[in-house]
Amino acid sequence: MGLYKKYLLPKIIHWTCGQNPTMRQREKVVPLAYGKVLEVGIGTGLNLGYYNSTKIKHLTGLDPSEENWKMNKVNAEGLGLDLSFVQASADQIPAENDQFDTALITYTLCSIPDPLPSLLEIRRVLKPNGTLIFCEHGIAPDNKIKKWQHAVNPVWRTISGGCNLNRDVPDLLEKGGFRLKNLETMYLPGWRIATFNYWGTAMIR
Repeated sequence: MGLYKKYLLPKIIHWTCGQNPTMRQREKVVPLAYGKVLEVGIGTGLNLGYYNSTKIKHLTGLDPSEENWKMNKVNAEGLGLDLSFVQASADQIPAENDQFDTALITYTLCSIPDPLPSLLEIRRVLKPNGTLIFCEHGIAPDNKIKKWQHAVNPVWRTISGGCNLNRDVPDLLEKGGFRLKNLETMYLPGWRIATFNYWGTAMIR
């Protein structure tokens, strides 16, 4: 499993998360970022092409996997982005309090082992009037789909690098100290067990 996680899994995740429906979701939320931005779980840089560089003072990309980041093929300078990569976990963000205007999480909460400490850390480093922008997949509203998500999740989590199908995104955000400002939901095309999406913005409570 070690070689699979280190070499093969990042490529599978990059390919899966780079499919057209998912990229269209990124296109909806990433341009909302402004000021000093923290992207939590920057991964292979799939969001980079969607930032509005005229609104960004600096972008800090946080990810625990340097191997994932090395797969990035985007020229940030060519996009006009002042970018720095930080290898760290979301539950231990190496930044002072109240540092960022925007925090961005896209398809990240599903794979953080314990998301609440990470959300509290994001809350800590956001300015009091800062914005959390999110786009995540999670628990579906339909009971039949929900039952399948709960049933499949243990196996899915093992083979997918810790990704969970059944997390309640709005509930996690509320428990993490955020107040939902805008929230939209829909099924993306594909396997319905894995494609119910939540996206929007939240503020610090």
